[in-house]
Amino acid sequence: MQETFLSEFEKRGYFNQCTDRSALNDLMSKGKIKAYIGFDSTAPSLHVGSLMQIMCLRLLQKYGHQPIVLLGGGTTLIGDPSGKEETRKIIEKKEIDKNIKSIENVFKIFLKTKNPKTKPIFVNNYSWLSKLNYISFLREIGKHFTINKMLTFDSVKLRLEREQSLSYMEFNYMMLQAYDFYELNKRHNCILQIGGSDQWGNIVNGNDLIKRKNKKQTYGLTTPLITLSSGAKMGKTEKGAVWLNKKMLSPYQYWQFWRNTDDKDVINFLKLFTDLDIEKIDSLKNIQNINDLKILLANEATAMLHGAKAAKDSEATAKKTFKDKSIGKNLPVIRVKINQIVNGINILDLVILTKLCNSKGEVRRVIKNNGLKINNETITNENKIFYKDNFDNDKGMKVSHGKKQHVIVKII
Repeated sequence: MQETFLSEFEKRGYFNQCTDRSALNDLMSKGKIKAYIGFDSTAPSLHVGSLMQIMCLRLLQKYGHQPIVLLGGGTTLIGDPSGKEETRKIIEKKEIDKNIKSIENVFKIFLKTKNPKTKPIFVNNYSWLSKLNYISFLREIGKHFTINKMLTFDSVKLRLEREQSLSYMEFNYMMLQAYDFYELNKRHNCILQIGGSDQWGNIVNGNDLIKRKNKKQTYGLTTPLITLSSGAKMGKTEKGAVWLNKKMLSPYQYWQFWRNTDDKDVINFLKLFTDLDIEKIDSLKNIQNINDLKILLANEATAMLHGAKAAKDSEATAKKTFKDKSIGKNLPVIRVKINQIVNGINILDLVILTKLCNSKGEVRRVIKNNGLKINNETITNENKIFYKDNFDNDKGMKVSHGKKQHVIVKII
């Protein structure tokens, strides 16, 4: 049986729900379509919580379909209430525009851009949302939405059930997302919207609006919410987001995130976040040393974003750091100005600068548990002071929190 986009989509674990799987599969098997996914522009980079959506766009290209990347310059001004327990911080347009330019660069790494039939189409919904006349929008679009139905969608219902504030501005978001789909259908003949499971209501609204306004059949497809075996959200760690931008997170730190995957998640993540064939991944299930699979995952995922050399350098650095206890060349570097240590710097302040800990109290707890090392030597004195002479001019100083978190501190 010939593999199709949807059959591989399901095998990899991307599938959650579809408005009409059979009809969509038939349509995509007979010809090529355009499909879109929308992304917030609330930060200069996406993080790995958005990676599954990016992999879906990558899979679309593999089967000859054309992805549309919608960067929400307009909707980010409002804020999507889906999955949120409180109103998002309002961001200025200038900052959003800057974020969009930065985020586009991430997509250009993951998606192929040379073939005109499959290269991504980048759109910013500010270009049409900013031109809407409120009265006309209510008359032409708002009349197709009922409050009764809108109140049943999870993004609204959960906030109300928890008695958490939901502004009228956020309440309008689902209409704007439906309108985005309508515009993309009209402008680019886009017939499929893909999104996370929490976007189901918004996607169905778009299907309904297009059917009413354009008299066309469109489809919706959602992916499951991915959480770590620990229950934590994908993309977030104790130390913050795992960014897809090396200016915000080094290749080594990115490699380490995947290397530290829980045993229970490794096979699943190989399917979700690498291009390895499903059959090959299934054949790896019986490998005895789970760490070999974790290194494979880390190398494949890192190579996709940062290149094969960065992945191999990160693996080599990890080996040197853990086994040889040396300073690997690919460890993240923190640069400290000379005036910050001219009179010496306390170990508590030094560790805070490295961001390996978030507070002095946390540093003290790590020291108490013998979890802090400077150049592989365990620190036991929380009052220890370091001076300029303690920092090697070439190699810098290695600061380690536990066995897996290491940075190099250099003076500038």
